[in-house]
Amino acid sequence: MTKLSVNINKIATLRNSRGGDVPNLVQVALDCESFGAQGITIHPRPDERHIRYADVYDLKKVVTTEYNIEGNPTEGRFMEIVMDTWPTQVTLVPDKIGDITSNAGWDTITNKELLKDLIKTFQSAGIRVSIFVDPDVKMVEGAAETGTDRIELYTESFAKEYPENQEAAIASFVKAAEKAQELGLGLNAGHDLSLENLKYFKQNIPGLLEVSIGHALIADALYYGLENTIQMYLRQLD
Repeated sequence: MTKLSVNINKIATLRNSRGGDVPNLVQVALDCESFGAQGITIHPRPDERHIRYADVYDLKKVVTTEYNIEGNPTEGRFMEIVMDTWPTQVTLVPDKIGDITSNAGWDTITNKELLKDLIKTFQSAGIRVSIFVDPDVKMVEGAAETGTDRIELYTESFAKEYPENQEAAIASFVKAAEKAQELGLGLNAGHDLSLENLKYFKQNIPGLLEVSIGHALIADALYYGLENTIQMYLRQLD
């Protein structure tokens, strides 16, 4: 079964836009779990424009499903807060300060030694590690050499190409997933997956363990309600 981890960054963005604590991020995380989500994902950034560092600690106290913290381990207080909170999984993403959103995977060949050292640090604390990669067989092979437990396929290109040509959109992801299985890597995916494209992606990607979805899911919840939306996404993964 492919697990659904709900990224709640956008809930934090809404809260921060007005100040105060509405909507309450902790309560939303608890509700997502009660509505069927099998994980909670956050991506704290150094400017704290959505997830604040304090949120990372508050959520650790209450999340009972998989707790996944994404981010760039070379910036801000990322290493500190991950090692403090011991999430189920840390997903290493090479985003830069000021980026609107994550926009590329790691060059796992150029950054192999850096990633190996970081991964050892997290794994020594009992934290599962996933690294964000593009659907490139060479990058998947490089990821395997870092010692990571999993990779997360960066799916923006799939989402953009999907409306025009589904088979072309999925092709590189199938090859990357097959290589990940061959090399014994666990496989996650995320970025711009939605109700429109998730089922097709799931049906064609072998060994898909987890998807992390935030922007589209929260946007859909404005129309369908959060509980109903989570159930709709889960049905796409069934």
